[in-house]
Amino acid sequence: QVQLVESGGGLVQAGGSRRLSCAASGRTFSNYNMGWFRQAPGKEREFVAAISGYDVSTTYAGSVKGRFTISRDNAKNTMYLQMNTLKPEDTAVYYCAASQRRRYASIFGSEYDYWGQGTQVTVSS
Repeated sequence: QVQLVESGGGLVQAGGSRRLSCAASGRTFSNYNMGWFRQAPGKEREFVAAISGYDVSTTYAGSVKGRFTISRDNAKNTMYLQMNTLKPEDTAVYYCAASQRRRYASIFGSEYDYWGQGTQVTVSS
């Protein structure tokens, strides 16, 4: 079992940057595919980015590609989301998730087994 704790959220001005972290418990973090999802008020949860445990390949939602970077440090059991050029529409609660179901990280939240509590990111215009 994996426990996930996000941190790094807060208030940032449009055009600014923020780095989120997701700290995982357990000694097999490197075996897990990891993902970031977000949910804005009144909207459904959506995929943001994911990184494979198998080959550290990454995938991004079109809305964040080129602005966000997902990474992981297996020695620290931590995943990161570097968010640059933030926009007001990036305002949401950001969740990290973990899964061992497939070789490569999925973009579907239903394929993740473990979730953090979320961290709020608010981008002011």
